[in-house]
Amino acid sequence: MSEVTAGKTPRVEEGGDATMNTTAADDRPKHPDADKAAGRPAVLWRRILRDLRNPLFLNGYALMANTGVTAVLGMGYWLLAARLYTPEDFGRSQALITAMRLFAGLIALGLTGALARFIPVAGRRTGALIGRGYLAATLTAVVAAGGFLLTLPFWGENYATLAGVGPGLFFLASVAIWSVFTLQDVALAGMRKAVWVPVNSLCFGVVKMGLLVALAGALPDDGIYVSWIIPTALALIPINLFIFGVLVPRHARLAPEGSKPPRFREVGRFLAGDYPGAFSILAIVYFLPVYVASRVSGELFGYFAMAQTLGAMIELLAINMATSLTVEGSTDRSRLAANCRQALRRSYLIIGPVSAVTFIAAPLILSVFGPGFSEQGTPLLRLMALAVLPRVLIEIYLSGLRARSQARKLALVQIGLAVLVLSSSLILLPVTGITSVGYGLLFSEVLVALLIFNGLRKILNHAETPQSASAREAPEAASWST
Repeated sequence: MSEVTAGKTPRVEEGGDATMNTTAADDRPKHPDADKAAGRPAVLWRRILRDLRNPLFLNGYALMANTGVTAVLGMGYWLLAARLYTPEDFGRSQALITAMRLFAGLIALGLTGALARFIPVAGRRTGALIGRGYLAATLTAVVAAGGFLLTLPFWGENYATLAGVGPGLFFLASVAIWSVFTLQDVALAGMRKAVWVPVNSLCFGVVKMGLLVALAGALPDDGIYVSWIIPTALALIPINLFIFGVLVPRHARLAPEGSKPPRFREVGRFLAGDYPGAFSILAIVYFLPVYVASRVSGELFGYFAMAQTLGAMIELLAINMATSLTVEGSTDRSRLAANCRQALRRSYLIIGPVSAVTFIAAPLILSVFGPGFSEQGTPLLRLMALAVLPRVLIEIYLSGLRARSQARKLALVQIGLAVLVLSSSLILLPVTGITSVGYGLLFSEVLVALLIFNGLRKILNHAETPQSASAREAPEAASWST
């Protein structure tokens, strides 16, 4: 990936994409009929290569590729788990992993927006910014998880196995490990090195599957949970040696001369506005499943968790491109409007077909885990596949707000979405069962997308510099429809 060097600024090449000191001259046809002569596959491949020279798309595609890798390996992992473990142990392990991710994300998920916003401009303070993020996330997560362990009777039978000193300490360690694991991906993305994220996920996923099989006989009750945590801990060592030993010093050296790294007080002010909203989203992603797990049997929660996991992976595609948009918007605000439009187009080009296929093939996808998964989980997965379409608009809007440091508005949208999802899902849970979460997501995200539409349109049409205006005027959309 091309680097941003001091004293150099991105050039806008023909086709509307900002490249990092590269030229697209070799990619442009020498004759109007050259594209036809080359054939559709060759033209498409040439345009993909051009996209990969744009850090916005390179980071976004890398994070989307990571989601794809995670989805494929995740399905393989859970398919093996469904075959090797009982339905009760399968669902109970899902509940434990969800609770672990809830507490690990209490601060970690709140910090992802701030790190994506400030790492690109942190310069010599990049290492300190990432390190303090790790420390704050870990300490807060462990304290909160300790409170959870002290109130285990309230959370139902799915969490009863955490009672005792040994299981409790292992749970606290897993929470700390996952806190750092959550933040290291956004640290890579913030330094424009998200291409390493899918590599890490690939290695993590393969080791996790191997350990799952190995522990099926030795730990029939807890093999799923243990096989999830051990590879995570092992993955932290090489990735963070690479981050702090190679990428952080390089990122600091490439900071433009005269640039002023953000002060931690500035980061704190951003977090004060951003964190309430991020906490609200955390409630949707993790607290809601934990609450469902406390109200249903382990077997039924397994059906819910599998459909919810697959639906969340589609939603993550939208978040991935939005994260890259925050990084690029923070680096060069003059291109924010053009980057928002391009990210919106690319997101729907990828997510639209994925959503449609998932909606149609939901029964077939879930049936590979067993007939109960298909019967119980299909309505939920279909509703989540539809809900991701308005979520794309919401995520692009939120990233635009982060890049412009409009923390109050950011928090308002996220808190409003969380209140809508949580209230509607909890009200419907006694009526529609585990499908209530799907109805709550679809209703809430459609409503919020309608409410923020005018604000999103203003960001997309914001006054631009001559460079970003040329990106808007270029026939970028037409090039993909050829």
